[in-house]
Amino acid sequence: MCTVDRSTREPLSSIDAVPLSPTRRTLDLVVAFTLLVLLTPLLVLLAILVGVTSGGPVLFRQRRTGEGGREFTLYKFRSMRKGGAGPAITSGSDPRVTGTGQMLRHLHLDELPQLWNVLRGDMTLAGPRPEIPGLAERYPSEYRWVFRHRPGLTGPCQLRSRAEAGQLDGSRDPEEYYLTVLVPQRTALDAEFLSRATVPNTLRMAARTVLYLLSALWAGGARRGSARAKDGRGGPGGWS
Repeated sequence: MCTVDRSTREPLSSIDAVPLSPTRRTLDLVVAFTLLVLLTPLLVLLAILVGVTSGGPVLFRQRRTGEGGREFTLYKFRSMRKGGAGPAITSGSDPRVTGTGQMLRHLHLDELPQLWNVLRGDMTLAGPRPEIPGLAERYPSEYRWVFRHRPGLTGPCQLRSRAEAGQLDGSRDPEEYYLTVLVPQRTALDAEFLSRATVPNTLRMAARTVLYLLSALWAGGARRGSARAKDGRGGPGGWS
């Protein structure tokens, strides 16, 4: 993997981008377009659900740091209360997250609008997680190389998001913990993936993501079944 001069904290705008290969870009276009078409009914349903239960705008727009340190607008289904102040990092028990938002985040359905970012070329299917500019500027010099690469819809760090949210719950300063503890761990995982970010490995990461999402769905169902059984409302299998 390419490295950068780590002796000083260079401005993000001066970071050289590592271009995406034509084959990976073609894969991005084909997969993102196909999924957007196939998932249109689900996207419409989720948009209605967010609008009805949360009010306000359905989509959440936020500036993120992309390839070569350039900023872009990232799209998600809104999962937090409008105007809620707090840290830039969201923990697993963040009170700003709505009830619907908890469900969307647990199943990662709030991320689906980012398929549009992939189609536009802001993001790729698999790569580093897109960072908030304010936090990106605070990255230690030795980890800023990650902003040379195009951020991904999924990736090794994205598959750790549930565990990381739990780690942040017990931190007095979530942002400081994120920068000093989680960023080194994340960039190590990103470095391993980016050193062999081929089309086959991208497809393997996509398959791992599907399994990760299915595990979230299974875990949610198991918890609901356990709760119903404790309340005496469950059938023989925990469901009625």
